[in-house]
Amino acid sequence: MAFDDTFRLSSHAVILNEKNEVLLLKATYGNFAWGLPGGALEVGETIHEALIRECFEELNQPITDAALTGVYYHKQYNSQAFIFRCTLNDISKITLSNEHSEYKFAPVSSLSEVQGIRVSDCLSFSGIVTSRKF
Repeated sequence: MAFDDTFRLSSHAVILNEKNEVLLLKATYGNFAWGLPGGALEVGETIHEALIRECFEELNQPITDAALTGVYYHKQYNSQAFIFRCTLNDISKITLSNEHSEYKFAPVSSLSEVQGIRVSDCLSFSGIVTSRKF
């Protein structure tokens, strides 16, 4: 990489409800897409610190038991996304930030192809971190 190149890193949480549906948040920016909780690393942060900070900012409660399950390169965005399996102590107490307008739990089968692969990899995690590129 050259000195002035732009490269993005982000950390995201896969959080399930009792029906094994995945928590998704609807963005209030960009294309208003549904996505996993999480976001970009800030300068000096580790992937774990970013995950914890982003999830707390977006859900207003801490995540626990964060386990890194996959790392995914996305050519379209020149980015690496770190995916973690996490738990949320009380789903009923989710309070969204102004970055998201609503949340829902959705079956893995309803996710986009890329999101579905990342979440499926997470759910079948056997202790070896998956790495893929899209």
